[in-house]
Amino acid sequence: MDKFPVLSTERLDLIEIEQKHFGDIYRLFSNEKVLQYYKLHPLKSEEEVQILFDWMTRRYDDDQGIRWGIVIKNSQNIIGTIGYNSYIRNHRANLGFDLQTDFWNSGYMSEAIKAVVSYGFHWLDLNRIEAEVMQGNIVSEILLQKMNFKKEGVLRQWLRWNEKYYDMSMFALLKTDFQENAKFYQ
Repeated sequence: MDKFPVLSTERLDLIEIEQKHFGDIYRLFSNEKVLQYYKLHPLKSEEEVQILFDWMTRRYDDDQGIRWGIVIKNSQNIIGTIGYNSYIRNHRANLGFDLQTDFWNSGYMSEAIKAVVSYGFHWLDLNRIEAEVMQGNIVSEILLQKMNFKKEGVLRQWLRWNEKYYDMSMFALLKTDFQENAKFYQ
């Protein structure tokens, strides 16, 4: 991809994350509530923000992942991120998302997911979009089901983090599911 794709919804713009957003990224990823079901320790410094930023940039440059900053239209501040932590064009991708607690239960993430899912099926020609959800993250499970993702099962002790094993629920949306519900994603 030559130019980073900007996506828009009724209330949001999904934009490229740049160094000018480091303060927003720090606030987001240093919040323990946001990271409760995330495989990431709360950020403690600007150097850690730089490491996360460099990882996102490398994934995009290598055509292996893409992460957008979520901003409310006519605003400059990132309130969350969404994207594909990994993808293989013409095959599948792994969806991830997060949002500042002040914006929970606002419908913003539903809008962002619709835009990113549409992008994945139309521009990356994906056949399958997956999302792994740590057991106990009921809000994300409900959100994904609302977005027509199907729960396929539980991956027992699939995630190892902080010397512990965690079960993960696997959700997926197939291209055929997306096509059957095309009006929903407009």
